[in-house]
Amino acid sequence: DYELCEEWGRLYPIPREDLINLHREHLLHLLEMGDMEKALQLLQRIEDPGVCLAISEQSLDQHLNLAASHFLADYLTAHFYASLTTARRNEIQALYIGSKVLLTLPELSRVNYFHLSSRPLLMLEQLLMNMKVDWVAVAVQTLHQLLAGQEIGFTVEDIDNLLSKYAEKALNFPFTLKEKRS
Repeated sequence: DYELCEEWGRLYPIPREDLINLHREHLLHLLEMGDMEKALQLLQRIEDPGVCLAISEQSLDQHLNLAASHFLADYLTAHFYASLTTARRNEIQALYIGSKVLLTLPELSRVNYFHLSSRPLLMLEQLLMNMKVDWVAVAVQTLHQLLAGQEIGFTVEDIDNLLSKYAEKALNFPFTLKEKRS
């Protein structure tokens, strides 16, 4: 049905908003089906960059599954980096990095942290609070690699400060040890 509507759009003029809605719904359908190749082809067929940007951004704001969010964040960064505001750019890059970190977690646990995908530092803190030290090690390594030369609202130093804070708390004993007397 989407392809038929797209054909009609080539033959008859469609208002811009309706065209955006049509392509957005088609893109969301393809992403839900997990067909990233066809989704990319759809985005490449759209001639107007403004329409393509609007469709991609609106689709990203739908809070799709992990793979779809990662795909859209990557696409927006690769094709529309200069067109985005600094705040939106940081938000999209944080989502991209957060989704990369999520992909390092065991598959069954990703759902527990998906809501934090756009806030990688908070995700890292949640992992620390849940005592998932092995996962934190992999996440920190991934973050260090991804943050090299990037500006997304936090830095490697922020990660190190967070780790230091929780390391200090781990060593903080709320009671005094008493010596045993014989």
